[in-house]
Amino acid sequence: MCCQQNYVFCVICPFFYLKEKSQDCMYLQYCKVCQSYKAPRSHHCRKCNRCVMKMDHHCPWINNCCGYQNHASFTLFLLLAPLGCIHASFIFVMTMYTQLYNRISFGWSSVKIDMSAAKRDPRTIIPFGLSAFAASLFALGLALGTTIAVGMLFIIQMKVILTNKTSIESWIEEKAKDRIQYYQTDETFIFPYDMGSKWKNFKQVFTWSGIPEGDGLDWPVREGCHRYSLTIEQLKQKADKRVRSVRYRAIEDYSGVCCPVTKGVKTFFTTPCTEEPRIALSKGDLILATRGLKHWMYGEKILNSAGDGGIRERGWFPRKCVEKCQYDSETDQPVDGEKKSR
Repeated sequence: MCCQQNYVFCVICPFFYLKEKSQDCMYLQYCKVCQSYKAPRSHHCRKCNRCVMKMDHHCPWINNCCGYQNHASFTLFLLLAPLGCIHASFIFVMTMYTQLYNRISFGWSSVKIDMSAAKRDPRTIIPFGLSAFAASLFALGLALGTTIAVGMLFIIQMKVILTNKTSIESWIEEKAKDRIQYYQTDETFIFPYDMGSKWKNFKQVFTWSGIPEGDGLDWPVREGCHRYSLTIEQLKQKADKRVRSVRYRAIEDYSGVCCPVTKGVKTFFTTPCTEEPRIALSKGDLILATRGLKHWMYGEKILNSAGDGGIRERGWFPRKCVEKCQYDSETDQPVDGEKKSR
């Protein structure tokens, strides 16, 4: 709704996000997809097609976003899944040990395994043959792999929870340091939601009732920080990204496939390992590149017009399909020129 009414409609909850002053709108980010202002710590998910309160990431395994309402439940899932896999691994190991103990015979220079039948107790409840041994060994490998992979995710989640952050906010903090270092300013960015105590940060997510503290819209901040310090930093980073973006023109067609075979061996094997989309390119398309790898670039394709109101499509594309434009049409300045001054 209009900011003059002192209300900001929030698509992540079924009620109005009431603000004390209409000037607060200047500190909030506007979601063009949902056509509303986003509450602090909220982000838009392309997979769910909605804004999510305190979004951490979109998990394809649960087909949902991890955010304010289910952050604790998701973290407990990351804890209990490895514990269940450890229990299953113990069962598999003991099963193979007890079954192979009666079938292994040691010689002076060899070890023989008789998988036909048990020597001491041939009346087994479940026959343990070669196929059962292979299946148990395969399941043991899966259980151990899941324990390591999911266990590492649990450690990562606990690190961000103990600092009262999310994975996205940790990345925003890293970009804040990079922005300050790039422009060599005297400002310092302090994450506003870190309560200064790991126990207090822990209680922000985990409660005895299972319901997280707060309403997901307004958050307590540490002393000396502005309530919109994080959103102000995000707005600065978006403005900085527009300043540091470089305009490219497509010189080859690209279909948008994940691993293009016709764009070279190095491009094929170095495709970005991310869920971010690829964008199809036609010869002559204009792209604003914001970041890139050695053989890939990420940017926004201008579809309608070169102005700010043009519709843009974001994604990765091969670097060899584009060339740098000599002049930036928005500033009529060489793209290689100094862009540090703002």
